[in-house]
Amino acid sequence: MGAPTWLEAVAWVLLAGGVVSAAAIGADVARGYRQHMAIMELVWPITGLYAGPLAVLAYARWGRPKSMRWQHEHGVDGPPEKPFWASVLTGVSHCGAGCTLGDGVAIVAVFALGLSVAGQEIFAEWIASFVLALAAGIWFQYRAIAPMQGLGVKDGLVAAAKADVLSLTAFEVGMIAWMALVHFVLVPGWDLRPDSPVYWASMQVAMLIGFATAWPANVLLIRRGIKEAM
Repeated sequence: MGAPTWLEAVAWVLLAGGVVSAAAIGADVARGYRQHMAIMELVWPITGLYAGPLAVLAYARWGRPKSMRWQHEHGVDGPPEKPFWASVLTGVSHCGAGCTLGDGVAIVAVFALGLSVAGQEIFAEWIASFVLALAAGIWFQYRAIAPMQGLGVKDGLVAAAKADVLSLTAFEVGMIAWMALVHFVLVPGWDLRPDSPVYWASMQVAMLIGFATAWPANVLLIRRGIKEAM
């Protein structure tokens, strides 16, 4: 049994909102609002894919002022100071972008290859998602931390892993918990797979829950100086 038509329509609206939000942020970057930290030019649009207009608002308030063009237009030498919670929000967005990228690639690959674990395709998705999310997240963190601290590849990857493994794991726990709830409790009779818009809309919700579960980990990491405030 598939999802009802009305829910598919809602899913398409949510997905369209994510795509439009990501495109709006990407277009703004392309207009010349380039980030001092280049990896953030990927982070903000990817965040838009699941957070939609919320990501656009966060970018306008905290991301755009990080750009060189914005600072030149406003005659300032650096971005405006922001409260601690906003630094945490940016840090979680950075972590979440890596997870989103890794999860998306893993889910499509598992579905295309028809992989399963213990007879369940979703178990294979979770395993692949966790592995690729860690890999992508550490790469994202490496791209942020290595240039800032002048680290080589080995030291940069070690520092990136220390800074983000806990955060990435917390994000994935929230994401997987939501998808498990959907799959086994809320709609166990539905054939909810990656070829359905409802599946990807559920993933948008899962990413927002992952954002929430990763928040405490980022607070801890930033306060202890393990992860740089962004």
